[in-house]
Amino acid sequence: MRKSIAGLVILSVTLSACGWRDSRVNPVNWFGNSRSAPVQTQTPGQANPLIPDQSGSIFRRASREAPYPGTPVDQITALSVEPSGGGAIIRVTGQSLRQGAHDVRLVAQNDGEPVDGLLTLELRAIQPGNTPQGPDSTRRIHAGRFVSDQDLSRITAIRVVGLRNSQTSSR
Repeated sequence: MRKSIAGLVILSVTLSACGWRDSRVNPVNWFGNSRSAPVQTQTPGQANPLIPDQSGSIFRRASREAPYPGTPVDQITALSVEPSGGGAIIRVTGQSLRQGAHDVRLVAQNDGEPVDGLLTLELRAIQPGNTPQGPDSTRRIHAGRFVSDQDLSRITAIRVVGLRNSQTSSR
């Protein structure tokens, strides 16, 4: 019994000295640093004519929830994916164009499904138009979203889109 405990202690000390900290097996290292990229703009009234409008179906219930009136935030300044119990938390920091942005949300694109391993989210907020611009610190907004381990198994990169840029974090 003493030999097995001593062997177990020696084995655990030996393994802790190995390079597991920088390994891809370590879940803390699954997502790296984010990087910024410019965004291609699309006119607001332009819709894809190949996708049918599904509001006329007799089998769907009418949505009692009012549509979210938020608009895309001007810039995405930081993106981090932090491991959490049962998944990961996506934390985003953005910069609005004017002071007073509220009701900040990360809205999933493509019905929340990853396309070729890329989960695309858009940072949106309700932004008043008649407030002063003010310093950067008063225009900074934060949002977060939880993603489960089941969803993370299909995701290789997370992209958060703003009005002028996007941030991507990949494994």
